[in-house]
Amino acid sequence: MYSHGRVSPASPFKRLHTAHWALWAVCAFFLLVAAFTLDDYGAWIDTWPQRVIGNAALDYLAGDGERAFDQLIHHSSRYYGAAFEAPLALAERILGLEHGRDIYLGRHFLAHLFFLAGGVFCYLLVLRMFDSRVLALIATVLFLLHPRIYAHSFYNSKDVPFLAAFMIALYLTHRAFRRDTLGAFLLCGVGVGLLVNLRIMGVVLFAAVLVLRALDLAFAGSADGRKRVLLTGGAFALAAVLTFHASLPGLWTDPVGRFPEMVDVLTYHPVHLWSPFRGEWLYSADGPPWDYVPVWVGITTPPAVLLLALAGAVALAWGGLRRPRHVVRNGPLRFGLLLAALPVATVAAIVILESNYHNHWRQLYFLYAPLVLLAAMGIRWLVSSARGRWPTSGAYALTGVAVATVLVSMVRIHPHQDSYFTFLTDRTTPEQPGARYEMRLRQFRSEIDLADILEAHPSGKIFTPSLINRNVFSPEERERFVATRDFRSGERNFLELPDAEVCRSADAPPFAITHAERIYATMLSCMVEPAAWFGALRRDALTAEPLIRSVYDVWRDGRLLTYARDGCPLDDVAEDGPRFFLHAVPVDKGDLPRYRREYSFDNFDLALRGSRARIDGDCMAVVRLPDYPIAGIRTGQFTDDGVLWEAEVAFDSGSTPATPPDYAAARREALAKEPLARSVYDIHLVGRALTYLRDGCTEPEAEARFFLHVVPADEGDLPERRREYGFDNLDFTLATRGARIDGNCVAVARLPAYPIAAVRTGQYDGTGALWTAEFALPDGE
Repeated sequence: MYSHGRVSPASPFKRLHTAHWALWAVCAFFLLVAAFTLDDYGAWIDTWPQRVIGNAALDYLAGDGERAFDQLIHHSSRYYGAAFEAPLALAERILGLEHGRDIYLGRHFLAHLFFLAGGVFCYLLVLRMFDSRVLALIATVLFLLHPRIYAHSFYNSKDVPFLAAFMIALYLTHRAFRRDTLGAFLLCGVGVGLLVNLRIMGVVLFAAVLVLRALDLAFAGSADGRKRVLLTGGAFALAAVLTFHASLPGLWTDPVGRFPEMVDVLTYHPVHLWSPFRGEWLYSADGPPWDYVPVWVGITTPPAVLLLALAGAVALAWGGLRRPRHVVRNGPLRFGLLLAALPVATVAAIVILESNYHNHWRQLYFLYAPLVLLAAMGIRWLVSSARGRWPTSGAYALTGVAVATVLVSMVRIHPHQDSYFTFLTDRTTPEQPGARYEMRLRQFRSEIDLADILEAHPSGKIFTPSLINRNVFSPEERERFVATRDFRSGERNFLELPDAEVCRSADAPPFAITHAERIYATMLSCMVEPAAWFGALRRDALTAEPLIRSVYDVWRDGRLLTYARDGCPLDDVAEDGPRFFLHAVPVDKGDLPRYRREYSFDNFDLALRGSRARIDGDCMAVVRLPDYPIAGIRTGQFTDDGVLWEAEVAFDSGSTPATPPDYAAARREALAKEPLARSVYDIHLVGRALTYLRDGCTEPEAEARFFLHVVPADEGDLPERRREYGFDNLDFTLATRGARIDGNCVAVARLPAYPIAAVRTGQYDGTGALWTAEFALPDGE
């Protein structure tokens, strides 16, 4: 399978400029294509946060300590690849890129250039392994022509640079074990340290090198051999750790304390998302099923690569059975087994650790490096097994046809290569693959199209989806954008645009998609002066009685809730302004996602900033309720200082709002009974509800919050989250369960259905309890 023949360790670099013209021709072709298609790919949602990290690292090194250091330790992307982002930021400054569009295109070109560098090292590694320029060139083309990875190579400065760096680190690892010198292992340590800087997952290669050195130590035949293994292994580990630490300024002040946080953040990502998989919606916090990664790799990777990689794995297994001693000794077979073990070990670790992995397999694109190398092994094995000129030529020809097929597909769906699916995708429904798997059609083209829209319409407001990355544009241009739809990952809900002037329509994609994806693909349709659209929604709402009257009036139309307020302050749309909370309580708790069931409600918090709007001094927000039957909602606004206002509404039969209590009638019915307790409020029991009465209450007294703690006869009746306290907490306010009528206050609080041992209730404010009462229900109810 392998050759140790004509290629000396240094020869690939020494002769690269003359003897390997085919490689340079391939690189020139890809650079030429990139030059003509660079602006076909828009900005990625993570690009700006990544850019912030690169600039912060440069500023910190330049002496701008406090501000830059604060970003390095608190920014959401603080542990992602300063070793790659800082050079990008430096190039941006050297080239004098200032406009958002120029910055993005410059970053795209440099990121793609690094991807091509990964292809060059793929060539060098395969050349070292097999001493075959043809095989090395085929492996390089396979590496560069994965449709999804190719598209991401322009705008994704996280995952694809990590893939390229992983291929470079594999080359350095192979070189180090081949040469077995101190210098080679020091250079390998630097490469692996930078790899871990880009993403913590690089520790898999760090650990693999140490395991292989441990095997070498176990089979060293002499004291001098063991000493050399210990020296080179220790040098590798020290170089990797020092390089990793030096290239991540955020760890400099507290490397011991922040490293565990880094591992936790990158292993269990704090952002939880929904995504479709095999027709079902998965929530990332629940962890992926065991086959999540294998299925995604299988349906998005060119089948030729998968089949050839499988052939390579078979060849390795056969070689291991024939020469079992070579499995643990330094040599080609052991390196090949390392390549085969990397994908298996990574997927197993994700499943065992229940990592909240999501977003198809882009975060594991680095596994494509060992897959390509295994494919090269497969080609080598098939060619060597064929024997003869014609079988060998036929094997190479079939590989060429497979490569040409992928290239044609990439041209056909350009620039949507990031939504490439193979024929292996399951076709159980007519609309595929969008009906069953995540698709991101035109998400990364949108900012480029919006630049054309701005040019075509030099004045007026422009409707845009909330996903648009506005950092591409100047502050003046950003002022013209108004978000018009709510995008909630997990349900893919969009507010339909009304009939209006269309600035530009996106082209229909060349394959079948669902209705939701059609809306997504045409989301770049826009309208001038969107105030009319909001005004129409608001007029429709005003024709009906609001569901809630408070600081914001709230209307319900089917599954949509509309919040509206006349004359709302600018603070409501500020980045640090108040947020809305919206808690939907289901009729059946089983309808909730698993991570919500302990709370017994679904959380749909929202903010005016983003996908809602403030126009002409009036604020409006529209949010969609879930599709399952709803027993009621709780909503309001809050800040870091507490709740500003709140309201609660019950629903009959899980669909229609329940008729609000007639508080005047409730007062009359309560007065006909003796109170259970007398205090600031008299408390009466009417059916399974407590009625609170007070004559002559003032507004400040009515604003104080009520606490209502119900102690059950059997603690097992409590929700799990309440059992440690021994009571159920049903706190409320007069705004949610009562009214102030003619200067008198009345509130009605329904008790739970289980048997109750005691009730503790009263009112409190920021200073503590204002009054309290405790009693048992009559007849032990």
